[in-house]
Amino acid sequence: MKIPAIFTSKKYSIMADSSIVGTLLFLLTGLFTYKAFMDKTYLEENIFDVDKILVDQEYRRILTSGFLHANWIHFGFNMGTLLAFSFFMESTLGPINFLLIYFVSLLGGSLLSLYIHRNHADYQAYGASGAVCGILLASVVLFPEARFPIPFSDASIPRWILSVAFVILSIFGIKKSWGNIGHDAHLGGGLCGVLLTIALQPSILQTNWWIILLILVPTISFLILIVKKPETMMIKNYWGVDFKQKRKEHAVKKTQINSLKLDYLLDKIKREGLDSLSKTERAALDKLKDEL
Repeated sequence: MKIPAIFTSKKYSIMADSSIVGTLLFLLTGLFTYKAFMDKTYLEENIFDVDKILVDQEYRRILTSGFLHANWIHFGFNMGTLLAFSFFMESTLGPINFLLIYFVSLLGGSLLSLYIHRNHADYQAYGASGAVCGILLASVVLFPEARFPIPFSDASIPRWILSVAFVILSIFGIKKSWGNIGHDAHLGGGLCGVLLTIALQPSILQTNWWIILLILVPTISFLILIVKKPETMMIKNYWGVDFKQKRKEHAVKKTQINSLKLDYLLDKIKREGLDSLSKTERAALDKLKDEL
């Protein structure tokens, strides 16, 4: 798949290169964000709130929270990123598929956040980050060789490197609760963006399989880990395996086996004499005496 000119050009205008759908999302999100700033009741009725969603079954919050932001800087960062990518994504996939990725990623990010914080009744969040991350990673699996310009220089870096760094930072951010950032929504949204793009453009499984694996393997492995071992999220510096405990168990088991071997050899000596031992058994006996 040919890399769009927007990815090879050093300079472009965000608004000039944005799509109709992207611009509409920008305007709607800005309108709802402004309304939430002016009306705190509206904010409280639509923000992502674990207790309200799970207890009061106000499931609409999973989506409505994606149209609210903490402040204009938060809004500007999310929407600026969306507008920068919306033109070529809409041109490549079409407006319907572009919207589909956006909203499925928003939903996926919210659901992962809901799962991780299901026991945190007072947890609240808002923002379009999950949806935007879905669009971003969708663009990466479509055009992994596209480059990201480094600000204030003529240098650039491949976007696939940034996407791998994004996944790793998101995983560690979730585990260690870094900052007041919805890393879970970012990872969930990005995962949905990748999976849906594969469904819409299955040919990338043949051409861009390597970046898909680099994104999906650590992401899915981490999700399996926190589902099978929920204590991973509760114990500091715990990643699902207590290696110290494993070493202790292994040492105890080895000692038990060696004791049985020694008992067997001593019993044989008692019954048949020392000369009854073979060279291998004698060597094993000497080794066991040193270890036990």
